[in-house]
Amino acid sequence: MENHLTILPGTPDDGNREYLPEKIKTTDIVVNENGNNSIVYPKRLQEFTDTILDGVEDTWYEYVPECYDETRKVPLVIGLHGGLMTGWGHAVYTSWTLVADREGFICLFPNAHEKRMWMNEGVFDNFKQEMAPDLPIVLPPEKIEDNHDVNMILALINRMKEKYNIDEGRIFMQGMSMGNIMTGQFARYYGNILAGAAGSGGPCEPFLLFDEEGKIKNRAGHLAVWQSRPEKNGLPPGKTYDEFSVNKLNRFYWMKINGCDPVPEISIVGENNFAFYKGKKADLVYLDIKNRDHGQTLDEAFLYWDYLFSGTRREEDGSITHTQTILPRKGDDYAFAIGEGFDRAWFGNKVVPMGEKAVYWEKLKYHGLNGSQKVRGKYLCAPLSFLAKASGAVYQSQDGGASAELTWEDGRRVQFARGSIGCVIGDTVRSMYCEALHRGTELLVSVEWFAQYVLNLHVSSCDGMIYVTDHFTDLSANMADLIKDIFKGQELPENIKELL
Repeated sequence: MENHLTILPGTPDDGNREYLPEKIKTTDIVVNENGNNSIVYPKRLQEFTDTILDGVEDTWYEYVPECYDETRKVPLVIGLHGGLMTGWGHAVYTSWTLVADREGFICLFPNAHEKRMWMNEGVFDNFKQEMAPDLPIVLPPEKIEDNHDVNMILALINRMKEKYNIDEGRIFMQGMSMGNIMTGQFARYYGNILAGAAGSGGPCEPFLLFDEEGKIKNRAGHLAVWQSRPEKNGLPPGKTYDEFSVNKLNRFYWMKINGCDPVPEISIVGENNFAFYKGKKADLVYLDIKNRDHGQTLDEAFLYWDYLFSGTRREEDGSITHTQTILPRKGDDYAFAIGEGFDRAWFGNKVVPMGEKAVYWEKLKYHGLNGSQKVRGKYLCAPLSFLAKASGAVYQSQDGGASAELTWEDGRRVQFARGSIGCVIGDTVRSMYCEALHRGTELLVSVEWFAQYVLNLHVSSCDGMIYVTDHFTDLSANMADLIKDIFKGQELPENIKELL
């Protein structure tokens, strides 16, 4: 990383919400379309139009950074645009050219041949035009060998290898939305020529991945895979499937092909919720982006490269090797997760038992002798014995668990009692968010209060799950669902047929 990285200032066009305004091209205008911030049009981005195959013209864009050294082999990154976009649009709505400036590799951004729509299997099955009157329909041929877009990409890869000093073991593909579906399609049939594939926005529909019996449909085998799933991605026009289930099945598909360990290492950094899966054949990264709509974040190219692609190679024998990356694929050094209704927790990047199930408890305010009540707070309560373990405290209980005391090496002491909202800290009493609950032989207290007030940690919650760390995090819906599946023992079901 010896090259100096710079983001150029642009001229904002905040009043514009066009999908792909042509005035961006060759200017310094930057726009924000559905949260997809563009960068200034790269001066070194070159447009090419030529007849590559089938007797028809195709257009693509090449980016060769100033630091490219033709005497050494460099990676090739192929970026596939979303539906109704272009290759140059993908170049400005991603940061691939900036990563290339830092790393010295070549970028290729092809246009879909017809109507700015990729020839993808299954996208328009059972589609009715009234669902999206302005959406152009492009149907693929029955055989993948006759798919012009796929064959164009294959031909362009060969052209790039002839034109530049490309490292054949380090060819990567990434797509957004319809480009992600195309990336998935390419990976299923021709992924053996790639070292890794990544994408955001549009998962593949399950019938493309599994047959009716739940068996995998794949011709190319394993490769390193990155799946970004924006939390608020939503569904394409005319689709009615369950988004959680489709996201899971896409993840299970590559977990099975790559021989991944079913339980990942988890790391949440701000809005980025990472699950890092170690595979016997290749690794998988699953990312859910909190509060993010359909599309891709401007920094995703750097995430793909720094966490996965920078240390990934396909060897001559077809195997995928993973070496040290710029950023390590490892779980949070300190974190624990607790979910409503579960008697197990996530701690030390593994599942550990708790003495009782975590429960939500309402703090109530009463009005008068015969008055109504108001809920003034709802808190997830967990066993103190686990909270002691997670915080390195010595735990002691009395009276069948109706009273408990935690002490730390630094001399801190906190004592709790059944039914009391107060607790003793040192030699004084402090109120908690809600009273201590007694379940079985365990006292349960608010995880939020304990983590923030006693431990001074960061707390993030989503869909009945709480994630506690020593740094800023924002737990997302797909990650909360993933952890729940781990707690249920459903991290990688054997019988996929039941989920289809």
